Amino acid sequence: MSNATPTPSATAFRAARDHLLAHREEQAALGASFRWPRLTQFNWALDHFDRLAREDGNAPALWIVNEGAGEQKISYAQMAARSNQVANWLRGLGVRRGDRVLLMLGNEVPLWETMLAAFKLGAVVIPASSLLTPEDLRDRIERGHVRHVVAGEVHQEKFAQVPGDYTRIGVGAPLAGWTAFSDSRQGSEAFTPDGPTQASDPLLLYFTSGTTSKPKLVLHTHQSYPVGHLSTMFWIGLKPGDIHMNISSPGWAKHAWSCFFAPWNAGACIFIHNTARFAAPALLETLARCDVDTLCAPPTVWRMLIQEDLASWRGKLSLREVIGAGEPLNPEIIEQIKSSWGLTLRDGYGQTETTAIVGNAPGLAVKPGSMGLPMPGYRVALLDVNGEESDEGEVCLRLDDPPGDAPGGHPGTGRPLGLMAGYEDSAERTAEVMHGGYYRTGDVAQRDADGYYTFVGRADDVFKASDYRISPFELESALIEHASVVEVAVVPSPDPVRLAVPKAFIILAQGSRADAQTAREILAFARQALAPYKRVRRIEFVTELPKTISGKIRRVELRQTESGRRERGAKDPLEFFEDDFPDLKT
Repeated sequence: MSNATPTPSATAFRAARDHLLAHREEQAALGASFRWPRLTQFNWALDHFDRLAREDGNAPALWIVNEGAGEQKISYAQMAARSNQVANWLRGLGVRRGDRVLLMLGNEVPLWETMLAAFKLGAVVIPASSLLTPEDLRDRIERGHVRHVVAGEVHQEKFAQVPGDYTRIGVGAPLAGWTAFSDSRQGSEAFTPDGPTQASDPLLLYFTSGTTSKPKLVLHTHQSYPVGHLSTMFWIGLKPGDIHMNISSPGWAKHAWSCFFAPWNAGACIFIHNTARFAAPALLETLARCDVDTLCAPPTVWRMLIQEDLASWRGKLSLREVIGAGEPLNPEIIEQIKSSWGLTLRDGYGQTETTAIVGNAPGLAVKPGSMGLPMPGYRVALLDVNGEESDEGEVCLRLDDPPGDAPGGHPGTGRPLGLMAGYEDSAERTAEVMHGGYYRTGDVAQRDADGYYTFVGRADDVFKASDYRISPFELESALIEHASVVEVAVVPSPDPVRLAVPKAFIILAQGSRADAQTAREILAFARQALAPYKRVRRIEFVTELPKTISGKIRRVELRQTESGRRERGAKDPLEFFEDDFPDLKT
């Protein structure tokens, strides 16, 4: 393990962490007083994780339950020793500081061992989803300058179609030409770094999901994600010793958020439940059996859970905190969880480029539909189309020094530590989102008189109808409450009178018929749920929605489809307009 004497940076990190843990239900006060630690040389895996392993090595760090295939529970001391073995072994294979390592593994122990090992070496990890195609991988290998690949046996064949002079390491049964990861057991459990790690050194390179364009390359450092995720730890409400479950697939930033940095920042145990197919009853049984303390899941999972008799589980679960992430939560879900379990399902907001920016932390009074207050360390501003601060506009992060900081004493203290270093593939794009003293997220929100933020939508997705600004999310949240609607996406439909009117692409629940009667019922429901200027006036029944490989809806593709159809004057048999039902018109 690393030197037992904490460095000044490690001490500063621990102090910041402990401060947040001690004041976990004081979000409003911390928002004004918290300051990120100032770091120079810092390696989170060596300076923090290994320190936890020395202090309480028997505490569980990782617990994986595999459906029908047993389970594994790894302590902090065991994980520290194994990651040292893997680091030494990788060094022997030629992995050097600054090398790019693409990681394509499932939720299996070698994923965590390799991540920690690469961090200790100073290598840069490129997480890769199992859903990537050979074409996607070629793009990552080329643009990411990958020198080494670690992949599970079910993924190795994809790389036969991906040329390049890169080391191939196989977890499981490796193919010919691949080095077996199991050989890492030969490595020494004593690791000595080749030199100090600067806090600003590169650590992770993420390819964004590309909802509107080609994936961007988001570069994070040894401080931006490890230390930045103190905000995520605070938002979730994690405590040392917690058993924390986050339902997320490896390869995406949210997995690093809550299946790596946030729980291990707190000294909690990461809990994984691997199943061939998601089933709400199996999840509930596992939560109860394993006494899971905190659960983070996307709205899709919560929508499936509320179909169960959740009230019958109220005395069987050990859950203390429940979190929704990935997309905004519908108020209906929050209400059902509250009535069934007596727990407040809390929403939050962040990006691949950041850690948790805004959220409802423990103890904060939750307003339905709101994503909460700024997290400690983040100063949020809403900029209107003229670049002026307003109560509605693009969500931006202030980069200047906060009031009260000594000017010139510590340059850049106002820049939130959880913000990316930049887009590695585009200095122009980096400059575009970070000019004028702000980082611009590309998302639009509203702020109320109490300082709470409500998500409106991607700036690219918000549109005007009859000169009113329309939030697709608000309309989708209303329609999803109809019993026949399973999933919905709203986009503008060109209209000669109103410029555009809201149109909903709808996936129906099993047993619902895609016909005029169902369309009329949904349009009538929308009339009752929405103000006249927001009313959904056109719908189309579909069997699937275009999505990125991370599961985000590509509304840009639906907009293009709809625009082309209206230009041609065509109408699909499964399209229904408000004009088709004279009794609905006003």
